[in-house]
Amino acid sequence: MQKIDGRTVSQSVRDDLAEQVRVLTGKGLRAPHLAAILVGNDGGSETYVAAKVKDCEEIGFGSTLKRLPQTIQEDDLLFEIHQLNQDLSVDGIIVQLPLPPHISPGKVINAIDPSKDVDGFHPQNVGKMVEGLATFLPATPFGILMLLEYYRIETKGKHAVVIGRSAIVGTPVSILLSRNRYPGNCTVTLCHSATPNIQALCLQADIIIAAIGKPGFVKADMVKEGAVVIDVGTTRVPDPTKKSGFSLRGDVDFASVAPKTSFITPVPGGVGPMTRAALMKNTYLAYLGRENR
Repeated sequence: MQKIDGRTVSQSVRDDLAEQVRVLTGKGLRAPHLAAILVGNDGGSETYVAAKVKDCEEIGFGSTLKRLPQTIQEDDLLFEIHQLNQDLSVDGIIVQLPLPPHISPGKVINAIDPSKDVDGFHPQNVGKMVEGLATFLPATPFGILMLLEYYRIETKGKHAVVIGRSAIVGTPVSILLSRNRYPGNCTVTLCHSATPNIQALCLQADIIIAAIGKPGFVKADMVKEGAVVIDVGTTRVPDPTKKSGFSLRGDVDFASVAPKTSFITPVPGGVGPMTRAALMKNTYLAYLGRENR
């Protein structure tokens, strides 16, 4: 069993991007610029956005963080997005989810200029992904692909079982793994809450992507010997031994599953850091696209 170290791979991606920025600024060009909008003060969102700002600083990207009140009206938020769409110095825009109940996530995502949609959620970019065209890939699936590539994990002809059909992870990663390129060329089974006998399907899998949001859902009796297991779960569970009062648990029962695997991601330290690295990579690609227009 080899533990997949997302922190090391993420650092490698950031180091490469930092070198690219040094080359750009050495030529007198501006650095890429990411703008983030945070509505309200959700603790998890605060932590995640702060990490993105830190990543930008480390790499040398410019960053803007717009903090907006929980009570902001939908039209006012859409106006803020419009302003960033028009700002020529901004290459990438993200609006941190979740949003307050009175704001439509769909309207917000649709309002972002597709050429600045570095989260890869805009329908135009999703359509390009499905067609196999160059576009921004959703950050977590993109990060998973980078992990598979970094560890040179064979995917061609393998059976990949994806547990969870969310538009953010499960569905896009199932599409990406089925593409005729590396990492990909898999036969993909997409499982969800209505799938009967998930255990039997998982036992057939060479690669399992667990993204269902249920701590410890994947047990040892669901995994065949030598499988690759990618755990996307990050559920907060009470933990009195932690200063924060909670710990993060993945969708995989790591202790029992790990000995059976050839490769496995831990939680934390697996997919999580790669989501941020993929966002930075998308921001750099957005910059290149704008500068080459």
